[in-house]
Amino acid sequence: MNGFSVSASRTVKTLLVLPSDTNSYGTIFGGQVLALIDEVAAIAAMRHCKQLVVTASIDSVDFLSPARLGDILTVEAFVTWTGNTSMEVYAEVISENRAGEKNLTTTSFVTMVAIDKEGKPVAVPPVIPETDKEKRLHQSAVQRRQERVERKKRQADWR
Repeated sequence: MNGFSVSASRTVKTLLVLPSDTNSYGTIFGGQVLALIDEVAAIAAMRHCKQLVVTASIDSVDFLSPARLGDILTVEAFVTWTGNTSMEVYAEVISENRAGEKNLTTTSFVTMVAIDKEGKPVAVPPVIPETDKEKRLHQSAVQRRQERVERKKRQADWR
């Protein structure tokens, strides 16, 4: 199976932080940011595998700085690594205030699984990293995958 470059999956969504998106401090709800990350990560994964996808896990979400009412929010995601049926997607959220100052607001790793029309997992093509950042994320993905596997084993023991 031939692979696709990371850039083929790159997806960007830009929006305005509105009053309905914010809490009593005037900053965006974390859950709202998570929903945006999940949506953009799904589109990136679909672009990569040309299939429907479902979210298998959101490994990490790091809220680094707040996005405030009236800020412009940009959510960017791309596939960093693929397994047999799963894809790791890196997402980052950047806020931009009225003065044009940009801040990295949130980063996250999301695992998506490609599925067919019956909801069964299907094979995905490999991803081909090109830039230094893409190569670093690709190389470090094996460690993150191992951590996901170990976490699932621990969770199974809790049941």
